[in-house]
Amino acid sequence: MDFDDRTTGRAESVRARYVLGCDGANSLVRGAIGGRMQDLRFDQRWLVADIATTADLGHWEGVQQSCDPSRAATFMRVGRTRYRWEFRLHPAETATDYRDLLQLRPLLAPWLDEAAYERSELVRVAEYTFRAQLADRWRSGRVFLLGDAAHLTPPFIGQGMGAGLRDAANLSWKLAGVLRGELSEGVLDTYEAERKPHARAMIRLAKFTGLTMTEGGELGNRLRNLIAPRLRVVPGPTGMVTSGESPPLRRSSLVEAPRMRRGLTGRLVPNDRLADGRRVDDVVIGRYAIITTAELSPGDQAIVKQRGGVVLRPEPHTDLCRWIRRGHVSALLVRPDGIVQSCRGSLPALCASLPRFAPSIPRTRAS
Repeated sequence: MDFDDRTTGRAESVRARYVLGCDGANSLVRGAIGGRMQDLRFDQRWLVADIATTADLGHWEGVQQSCDPSRAATFMRVGRTRYRWEFRLHPAETATDYRDLLQLRPLLAPWLDEAAYERSELVRVAEYTFRAQLADRWRSGRVFLLGDAAHLTPPFIGQGMGAGLRDAANLSWKLAGVLRGELSEGVLDTYEAERKPHARAMIRLAKFTGLTMTEGGELGNRLRNLIAPRLRVVPGPTGMVTSGESPPLRRSSLVEAPRMRRGLTGRLVPNDRLADGRRVDDVVIGRYAIITTAELSPGDQAIVKQRGGVVLRPEPHTDLCRWIRRGHVSALLVRPDGIVQSCRGSLPALCASLPRFAPSIPRTRAS
């Protein structure tokens, strides 16, 4: 591949077996493979303002969402002395209308009193268009798309960067296995098959959340005032937004899910704390694993060790053990990205199905 080094101005070339296009929303790689963004029909312009202050604002520092029908807004702390506000722009407004603190003051008034305003400094102001888009193809031969090159999500459930991390977590260990000759090149077909439906589901959830927060005018505001206080007793919508659990991956050659009943297959294993103080990720991520509530025979343990895997047996009182039991199984075959590949069959059968796979470099998850 030929390219121009912008730091030196020289023409360079590099040879690689695979190319990963992580070059953002305006991806050149996506264009090079003939990919196009599919519009999922969400388009809102927002103003983002970062302000530094040592003043005590006296507000809860988690993410606050204001559903004011005249001006939806978001507030959060993003550093020791740095705070971020996001305001939905009206049709005739642009970021140039809010270039300094004086122009921003009417928007900031609910959060900044006079003393805090005098001790504040504007760090950055910018305009962003929040979109919901999904690339129609994520791969062409040995070229793959990841992150914003493959999908754009509204920010209302905070999953933009998380989606890109999930792409990398899903693809990196598969590439490592293929390059080492431990996995067949066909496993790379599972990347788009697994990630694209998952990304679409998360975008739809973000879009739904954003619309319920910002749309409907005065009527929408009245409905929010009526429904929001009662959401805590409605398990469906509340669970989707607050559980933090990622949707399960769809069936593939690396997700051996039954067609009718999914169970735990395709789900991300909880990152529970173990008896020795470590997290599940410290033991599992980056290698294949057998997680079981039962005792392994010496022979099964030897098979797992010989093939580069690890065995994890959680204590009975832990959240991980309870999660496994709620799935009505006693053993899981877990992939190097922490996804349950299979929980079908006996414990010896799961151990026997473990691929030979050396521990991979990635040691973090994308939850």
